[in-house]
Amino acid sequence: MKRLLTILMGCFFLFLASTMQAQIKFGPVAGVNFSTMTFKSTDSEDHYDPQMLVGFHIGGMAEFSVSENFVIQPAILFSGKGSKYEEDFGEETWEFTINPGFIEVPVYAAYKFDLGSANLLLKAGPYFGYGFTGKISDDEEEEDIEWGSDDDSFMKPFDYGVGLGAGVDLNGFLISLQYQFGLANLSAYDEVEMKIGVFGVSLAYLFGTK
Repeated sequence: MKRLLTILMGCFFLFLASTMQAQIKFGPVAGVNFSTMTFKSTDSEDHYDPQMLVGFHIGGMAEFSVSENFVIQPAILFSGKGSKYEEDFGEETWEFTINPGFIEVPVYAAYKFDLGSANLLLKAGPYFGYGFTGKISDDEEEEDIEWGSDDDSFMKPFDYGVGLGAGVDLNGFLISLQYQFGLANLSAYDEVEMKIGVFGVSLAYLFGTK
């Protein structure tokens, strides 16, 4: 998985280099994540119902103009995701939280509609992530997530999926909404499924050069 991520990152930077003749905008981006992560057994009816967990994302993004209305928007982010869970044991309820953190590379293709003083954007594209931090916690204790694919691990680090979204560009200020459909099963256990869905709200400021 690490080798595959390295190849993907290499292709990403080759793409950036190949588009240096296009109009480029770049700048910081940050926002809020509202995520839910499935946590269920694949060979029985046992599962935990996920509750929304609020996290954040922060990093940098670029915008490459392919034509007057069509742009490519890659980014490199730190993104905190996960879920809260509850299990009822009769008189007691066990509550716990899993909040993994990822380095993430979304690459959106966006079409701009000129509204005069602003541009409306509709966007879609893949994202790739690599988990490297995070906690599993309840009311009594907290421990680090063990990343890997062996018997001693809890979650696989490599994540990927598809994102859809929309935004408004106001003279360089970009406000966007997006939803990411996680496609990777992140559980290191064969009998457990863990997939993450994230609704995000982002604010970016882009300034450009030729």
